[in-house]
Amino acid sequence: MEEKIKIRHLKLSDKAELAKLANNKKIWDNLRDYIPFPYKESDAEFFIDLTNKENPKQTFGIEYKGKLSGVIGLVIQKDVYKKSAEIGYWIGEAFWGNGIATKAVELITEYGFEKLDLNRIYTGVFDYNLASMKVLKKNGYEKEGIFKNAILKNEKICDEHRFFKLNEK
Repeated sequence: MEEKIKIRHLKLSDKAELAKLANNKKIWDNLRDYIPFPYKESDAEFFIDLTNKENPKQTFGIEYKGKLSGVIGLVIQKDVYKKSAEIGYWIGEAFWGNGIATKAVELITEYGFEKLDLNRIYTGVFDYNLASMKVLKKNGYEKEGIFKNAILKNEKICDEHRFFKLNEK
C-alpha cells in the first residue's frame, strides 16, 4: 500500500478534481463551516493558490494510485504554541475504505515531526465521525479528552473528541 498512497503539493491542474471531490455533503458534514458548500472550482482554485503560498508547506493533496483522493494539512500554531500543529484531512467518498486516510495521517505526522520540528500534533473530531477517530488511533494518537457540547454543525450540538500525538525524539 505504501507506493499507492502519497502526499504531494496541490497544483492548479487539480482544480476540477478537487472541486468534484469536495462538493459532497457527506464530507462537508465532518469539516468546519469555513469550508464552502457547495464547493466550486473557484473555491478549489482559491484554496490551491493559498497552499502554494505556504512557507513552510503545510497542506498537501493525497494521491491514491496516481489520482487525487483528498487533502491533508497541518496548521502550525502561533505564539507559545508554535511547536504544535492541528491536523486536518478528508478523503473523497469514492476512495473511502482503502486505508488512504490512515497512511496519509502517518505521512503528514512524520513530516510534521521530522521536517517542521513539531513537538505535538493534535485535532478535534466531531463525536459522530468514528472513522476519523479510528484513523487517529491506528497512528498512535491518544484521546486527550471530550469537549462536551462544543460543536454546532448542521444546527445540531455535538461533542468534540480531542486527540494528540507527541514527537518521541
